[in-house]
Amino acid sequence: MTTVTGNDSALDTERIAESATVNGILRCWVRENGVQVPESVDLHLPLKVASTAVCAEVRYCSPTGHHRFGDVRFPSGAAVNAVTLAALLTAEASAGNTSDPAAALDLVERVADSQRRTATHLRERQAELDASPDTSPFLAAEQALVLGHPLHPTPKSRVGWTDSEAAAYSPELCGSFQLHWFAADRSVVSGEGAAVDRLDGFAPETPEGMVAVPVHPWQASEVRKRQSVEALFDAGLLRDLGSSGPPWYATASIRTLYRPDAPVMLKCSLALPITNSKRENLRKELLRGAEIDRLLDAGLAAAIADAHPNFAIVRDPAWLTVDLLPGSAEGESGLEVVLRDNPFTPQQQVVCVAGLLAERPDVGRSALGTLIARLADRVGTTTAEVAERWCAHYFDELIAPVLWLYREHGVGLEAHQQNTLVSLDVDGWPCGGWYRDNQGYYLSETRVGELEEYLPGVGRAGDNRVDDAVIDERLSYYIGINNLLGLVGAFGSQGLADERRLLAVLADRLRPFADLTLVRNLLNEKTLRCKANLLTRLDGLDELVGPLETQSVYVDLANPFVEGECTA
Repeated sequence: MTTVTGNDSALDTERIAESATVNGILRCWVRENGVQVPESVDLHLPLKVASTAVCAEVRYCSPTGHHRFGDVRFPSGAAVNAVTLAALLTAEASAGNTSDPAAALDLVERVADSQRRTATHLRERQAELDASPDTSPFLAAEQALVLGHPLHPTPKSRVGWTDSEAAAYSPELCGSFQLHWFAADRSVVSGEGAAVDRLDGFAPETPEGMVAVPVHPWQASEVRKRQSVEALFDAGLLRDLGSSGPPWYATASIRTLYRPDAPVMLKCSLALPITNSKRENLRKELLRGAEIDRLLDAGLAAAIADAHPNFAIVRDPAWLTVDLLPGSAEGESGLEVVLRDNPFTPQQQVVCVAGLLAERPDVGRSALGTLIARLADRVGTTTAEVAERWCAHYFDELIAPVLWLYREHGVGLEAHQQNTLVSLDVDGWPCGGWYRDNQGYYLSETRVGELEEYLPGVGRAGDNRVDDAVIDERLSYYIGINNLLGLVGAFGSQGLADERRLLAVLADRLRPFADLTLVRNLLNEKTLRCKANLLTRLDGLDELVGPLETQSVYVDLANPFVEGECTA
C-alpha cells in the first residue's frame, strides 16, 4: 500500500483508498487460500474461471500476512482496480461451491462502498489535519481507523448510510450527534443493573409511568419502519421524544457511543451491516454482560486484581430494552441498549490497540510509529530495539492476564485488537490494559463448576458455556492471530522492526503458558485455525447469528511462529 510521510496537501486520497482496498482483498485471498507470497518477484494468481491471471507487485513480504502490494495488472499489462479484482476473485472462489449468488454480488458492492468511504475519510481528515487537540487520547484512538481492518475485504462499508449520515455518525470523520430518545411505558420495559437510574443524569423528562430509552438517531428512524415497533406507538406504549442533550461520539465499533464527561458509554443497537454482521444487540448478549458483571463482583475481579493489578475488564453492568407485543414475529425490538461503565478520565492514556496501530496516510504515520520513534530518541537506541522491548511489555500487561484468566478460571476473552485497550505510561511504554465487549466471553464447559462457586448458574442466561475445543480455536485466532500476529505485522509492515525477531520475543513470552492447548498450538503446530473474512462475507454469514461454531468460516493458516515463509 502507498505510504505517505508528512501532511502532503496534494495527498491523492482516491489512489490511497484504491491501494488500501486492493491490499485488503489480496491479503485475504493469500491467507485464505494458502498462497505463498514471493519476496523478490511479483505475485502471480491464476484465475481459472475467467481464463486469465493477475500479477501484483510485492513491496513487502510479511511472515504474519501483513504484506504490501503495489500495482495489480493483467498479463497484458492493463491495470486491475479493486472492484474488478473483487469480482474476479469472488467468481473464482464461488466456482463449484454453493455460495449464494446474492452474497457474491453483495461482497462486490461492499468493496466499492468501502473504497469510496475510505477516500472520504482520508480527504476529510486531511482537510482537518487530524482530530482536535482537545480530543481525549481514548477518543482519538477510537477515531483513528481511517483505513480499517488490514485483513478484511470491506472494512469501511456502510451500505445503508447516506453521506450526511456517515458524516455525523462515523468515528473516522470525528462526527458527533445528540441521542434520540423514546419514552416507553414501564409495562414494556425490561432491564437489569438499575439502568434507569444510571440514565438519570442525562435522560429527558418523560410522561408519568414511562421510561426514557436512548437510541442511536439512525436506529430511531430505522425501527419506525418495523410494524412490530409501530404497534407499540399505536398502542400508546411508546412515544417519540426526539433528540436532546449534549453531543456523543461513536467509538471504533460505530454503535458504542462515548462522551468524555459521562459515567457510562452506550452500546446501542444498529441495524447496519458492518464488516461481518448487523450490529443489533441480542437479548442473550445483554444478559451476558450483566451476568459477567455479577461474576466479577462475586470475587473474580478481586482474583484478577491480585494476580494482575494493572489489568481489568470494562464492565457492562446494565441494559435496557423495549419488549414487543405478544405475537410479534421478531425476537428483539431494535431498541436494546447496553450501559457500559466509563472508567477513564479524558486525560488518561488508555487507547484502543487497533487505533494505536492504524496506518494514517492522512497524517503521515500511525500513532505507534510516532510513539516508537519518540521512545527510540529518548532511550538512544534503534526503533527495532525499542519495538522488541515494547512488545514484551505489551504481552506482560495485556496478553498474560488474558491467558492467566483462561488457565486459572476457564474464562476466555475474545481479545482482538479492537476489544483490547492498552494503558501507556508518560513515556509511551505499556503499563496496563483493559478488555471490553459483552459479546466476547467464553466459559469453559469443563470448568464452569468452579465458576459456579462464585455465581451459581453462570453462563446459562448469557448462553456462553462453550466446549473447550471451540474456545481454543477462537482464542487462538483472536489472541494469537488477530492480536499478537497483527501487532507484529504492524511493526514490520510499517518499517519499525523485523517481524521474525518480534515473533521470537513473543514466543518466549508464550512458553510459560504452554500448559494451555491454545498456546501449545501457537508454539508448535504447523497450521492454525484462522477466521476467513473474505469467505465469511462470500457465504453471507452474520457472525452474531446462529451457533457459535458456525458463525464464521475458518481455514488453516501456516503458523508464523513455526513457519518462516511469507504465507498467512
